[in-house]
Amino acid sequence: MDEKTRCPWPGDIPVYVEYHDHEWGRPVHDDRKLFEMLILEGMQAGLSWITVLKKREAYRRAFDGFDPEKIARYDEAKIQELMTDPGIIRNRLKIRAAVTNAKAFLEAVRKHGSFDRMIWAYVDNTPIVGHWNRLEEVPATTPLSDRISCDLKKMGFKFVGSTIVYSFMQAVGMVNDHLAGCFVCRETAAKEK
Repeated sequence: MDEKTRCPWPGDIPVYVEYHDHEWGRPVHDDRKLFEMLILEGMQAGLSWITVLKKREAYRRAFDGFDPEKIARYDEAKIQELMTDPGIIRNRLKIRAAVTNAKAFLEAVRKHGSFDRMIWAYVDNTPIVGHWNRLEEVPATTPLSDRISCDLKKMGFKFVGSTIVYSFMQAVGMVNDHLAGCFVCRETAAKEK
């Protein structure tokens, strides 16, 4: 491992360190990537993120590269096929939610021009910076994640409770919760100037 000072949560697990260093908290504006993260965060419900992260490539393969157009057309036969895939978390409710979410996602794109435009408007297109010193200070939900969760549910999305939404916001950089001493916090702050 290198000697960079980083948030403590990735430990020394290579896939976790890579995710922390190069993805988490960095702004994402690509609709396909936003959809992927929304689906993966929903798959995490009740599990640890590392469990989902280790299965990410299997999810990309099983879910057609997170193409919402394709996923929106999944039928019962495809859902049953996914239920037999050992590379993913075989939870029927979560798999069905991915199909439902693909349809809701496409409707959001139709209505707003892009999911990116819709979701980033909640933060005025500027990441919220946490300025935390200790992991214990980082919230699991906020009033904003409550509001986004409520709005997404009204749009028909599933597995989008406030905790999942806040994790999504962190993952796609709408919120930057890297601790103050973390090198990523310093890198992203330098880019914002």
